[in-house]
Amino acid sequence: MTDQLDPSALDDTAACPRWYVVQCKGGESFRASEHLTNQGYRVFHPLLEVQKKRRNKLVWIAEPLFPHYLFIRLDRVASNWRPIRSTRGVLRLVAFGDEPLPVPDALVEMLIARSQRDETAREAGNVYFRPGEIVEITEGPFQALKAVFENQKGEERAIVLLNMLHHQQRLELPVGDLRRTT
Repeated sequence: MTDQLDPSALDDTAACPRWYVVQCKGGESFRASEHLTNQGYRVFHPLLEVQKKRRNKLVWIAEPLFPHYLFIRLDRVASNWRPIRSTRGVLRLVAFGDEPLPVPDALVEMLIARSQRDETAREAGNVYFRPGEIVEITEGPFQALKAVFENQKGEERAIVLLNMLHHQQRLELPVGDLRRTT
């Protein structure tokens, strides 16, 4: 009779906190994030600021980068995994078979760094376009023309440079009339 050694006992990373993916109920990722955070879990819910028209006014709205999903940092040994399933807004932990599979730390760290850069851009007053970026005009007499974004003027207006008659002309347009080119 030989003693069998559990391979997971040799895995030093088993006790290290790792990022996992939580699948949320439809439209409840904000609720799930809030409730998990209130329970003391470290949660990352990547958001994307998008501009939408509401009552004929452009407003910035935070939408989930991954609708119905968020990230949670858990330790395989020390973390209490049981309350997660019964948390409001949570559907389940994403797993393959019966085993939740960790997400590479580098991926989540890159998303966190990107969201921090976006936050810095928002604080600087330019959320959507960067100076020098090529944009397409989507409305009005210059529709479908490409221009160079110069800067934002207030919350709803932008100044772009449009090449007309071999000269760059400065135009002021609603930010909602511009979109990124691909």
